[in-house]
Amino acid sequence: QVQLVESGGGLVQAGGSLRLSCAASGRTFSLYSMGWFRQAPGKAREFVAAIVWSGGNTYYADSVKGRFTISRDNAKKTVYLQMNSLKYEDTAVYYCAADPNLVVVVTTPDYWGQGTQVTVSA
Repeated sequence: QVQLVESGGGLVQAGGSLRLSCAASGRTFSLYSMGWFRQAPGKAREFVAAIVWSGGNTYYADSVKGRFTISRDNAKKTVYLQMNSLKYEDTAVYYCAADPNLVVVVTTPDYWGQGTQVTVSA
């Protein structure tokens, strides 16, 4: 079992930066692949980024490549999403997710956080 709690959301101007954090509970955090998703008003939830258990491989949606960076600290049981050059269209609720399987974490992960709001003003 993994419980996830996101933080770091807020209001930022276009072109600015935010760093989201996701704190996990559970003794086997280091064995889980972790991901970030987002859901904008009126839209379906979409994949943003994922990272394997070791942190050695990362994956990104095309819309955020070059602007967002996912990382993790297994000692702190925390995964991060550094968001730079934010755009108005990045406005959404951002969710942290976890699953033992990388293929699953980018699609239908087993565990979800409650979400944190990111609002980018134009």
